[in-house]
Amino acid sequence: MTASCHSIELPFPPAALSPNARCHWSVRAKAAKSYRKACWALSKQAGLAVDWDGPVHLFITFYPPDKRARDDDNLVASLKSGRDGLADALCIDDK
Repeated sequence: MTASCHSIELPFPPAALSPNARCHWSVRAKAAKSYRKACWALSKQAGLAVDWDGPVHLFITFYPPDKRARDDDNLVASLKSGRDGLADALCIDDK
């Protein structure tokens, strides 16, 4: 099995998706749906829809839009909808 490396740049997760965000559930749900769809579209546009026959390794590098300090656990949690969109685009189970 040969390994191949693909790269994609996704938008920074919206503030409403942070576990520390104090917003109404409907605001969070709307942000999650929108972010998932955006990440799905960017993944398709990048041509990542290939036939995967093995495990997928995901390496994440965050580039925050400003210099405020952020907790790494919250960054990963904020990206969940984006990862779901990526998995949808690749037609893989993200378990």
